[in-house]
Amino acid sequence: MGNAISACFKKYATFTGRASRSEFWYFALFYFIIYIVGAVVGSSMGNEFISYLFIAPIIIPYLSVAVRRLHDVNKSGWFYLVPFYNIALFATAGTQGPNKYGDAA
Repeated sequence: MGNAISACFKKYATFTGRASRSEFWYFALFYFIIYIVGAVVGSSMGNEFISYLFIAPIIIPYLSVAVRRLHDVNKSGWFYLVPFYNIALFATAGTQGPNKYGDAA
């Protein structure tokens, strides 16, 4: 899990290439945990703006790993904007070997 999270931060704003299913889902779990921690801290301090300070630094890496995950299933990153279908794509096994977005993750 730590390797997946550090890989996402190393590729902070890299929207090219591919990301494995585990890399995406571990980072999604990390994002969710940070979101919950931020919401709890913000509500306990009576200031919901505080929660945005927790989430803001990891929005770009989350979006970039999501786009790279879609590239792994040989789809454009724009499919991220299609509700529900994008979740099915995130759960789909990646393309074996190279595809038009690069070598396998």
